[in-house]
Amino acid sequence: MKSMVIGGIILIIALMAGTYFVAGDAFISDDYINALTFLGAAAIITISTFVVLKYVNQMKNDTASGELADENWDGIGEYKNNVPTGWALAFIGTIIWMFWYMTIGYPVTGFSQIGQWNEETNEYNAKFESKWQNPNEQTLNAMGQSIFLVQCAPCHGVDAEGINGKAQNLTKRMSKEQVEFTIRNGSNHMVTSFPGGMPPMMIQDDKEIADVSVYVAGGFKGEQPAAYATCAACHGDNGEGMPSEFGGPNIKSYDDGIVLAVLKDGKKGLLGHMPSFNERLNETQEKALASYIRSLGDK
Repeated sequence: MKSMVIGGIILIIALMAGTYFVAGDAFISDDYINALTFLGAAAIITISTFVVLKYVNQMKNDTASGELADENWDGIGEYKNNVPTGWALAFIGTIIWMFWYMTIGYPVTGFSQIGQWNEETNEYNAKFESKWQNPNEQTLNAMGQSIFLVQCAPCHGVDAEGINGKAQNLTKRMSKEQVEFTIRNGSNHMVTSFPGGMPPMMIQDDKEIADVSVYVAGGFKGEQPAAYATCAACHGDNGEGMPSEFGGPNIKSYDDGIVLAVLKDGKKGLLGHMPSFNERLNETQEKALASYIRSLGDK
C-alpha cells in the first residue's frame, strides 16, 4: 500500500505540473475564475487518484461480507452494504459545488467575453445602420463592389464574368441556353419574393421555345415571337416583371427585386446551384450589392 501511495503522489505532481505547463499563463492573470479552475483541477486530480488507490487496494485485500439481499440473478446476489463513505461525500460535495458555482462562483451577471463581443457587435451594427441609413446611388455602388469582392467573387470572379463558366456571368445577359433551361425546367425556388413560381414547359413546342429564348437572351430586340404571350402574363410585355403578388421577376435587366430574391432563396439553373445568402447581409448591404450588379457590363 505504501508504494501505491508514493506512486499516487508522484502521479498527482506530474499531472499538476503538466496542467501548469500547458495553461500556466492563464492562472497567473488577475482573473479569479482561472485560479478557481486550477484549484478545481487540482482537487479533481487529487481526489480521483486517492479514490482509485483506495479501491484498488480494497479489491486486492478485502473480502465480500455483510447480509445478502433476498433477490438474486442466476444464483448471484448482492450484499446490503451501505454506499461507500468517500463516494457519498464526493457526490454530495459535487452537488454543493454546483450550486455554489452557479450562484456565487460564476454568476450569470459576471463578465463574459461572449457578452462583451455581442455588445460591441450591436453597437457597431447600430452605428452602421445610422451612418448608412439613406445612402445615395454612388455610395451604394462603392459599398456593393466591396461586398461583391468578398461574398460573390469566389464563384463569379473579381470581374463578375464567372469562373470557368461555373457561375453566372453578371456582365452579360442570360444566354439562350439558360433561358431555354428555365422554360423547360421551371423556376419554383424563389418562393420568398415570387411565391407563384414558374412551372416547367409552359411552352411546349421546341421551335417556340427556341424563338422565345433567342428573343429574351437578345434583350427583347426585334420582332416578338407569338409564343412570348405566355411569358408576358407574368413577366410583362417588355419583360420587366409584374407588380402583382404572383407576378414574375424582371427578366430584361438586373433590378433590386431579382437580386434580392436570389440572395434570399438562392438560384437553381443551368450552371448549377447558388446557395441562399439570407441573413448574411443586412438590408443596406443587399441594396448596395444590387446597385453594383446593375452597373456591370451591358446588364
